[in-house]
Amino acid sequence: MGPVGKGPAGRVPAPTDRQQIGRAGEDAVARWYEAHGYRIVARNWRAPAGERTRGDGTAGEIDLIAANAKAVVFCEVKTRTSDRFGSPADAVTRLKQMGIRRLAARWLGLSSGELRSRVVRFDVASVVGADVDVIEAAF
Repeated sequence: MGPVGKGPAGRVPAPTDRQQIGRAGEDAVARWYEAHGYRIVARNWRAPAGERTRGDGTAGEIDLIAANAKAVVFCEVKTRTSDRFGSPADAVTRLKQMGIRRLAARWLGLSSGELRSRVVRFDVASVVGADVDVIEAAF
């Protein structure tokens, strides 16, 4: 058996269709932020090992962290191929929001003083096909 987290013979498994769709959504949202004057500070940020939220359904990572001269934005990205079952943003539950807030506090604690002094905002980005809808200050 290969190393933990890897497929047979130690190869990293190919991403699933869902992972590829999610990655494409995150890429589109990152481009949206950059087009609106933000720089992407981090993607798929996870707290250091041993500090991650486990077992309670809360956030395990922050999809995008963006910053401009005034704000640091923590963005949860939800991507779907259609809105048949409602807006992807509807999947960001109260429990998920609480987890993102906890992770954001941890990230800020580890970041430089320059970023900690900015306004903090929590956005939710909903991506359906090629349509990107960023809900600023969603929670």
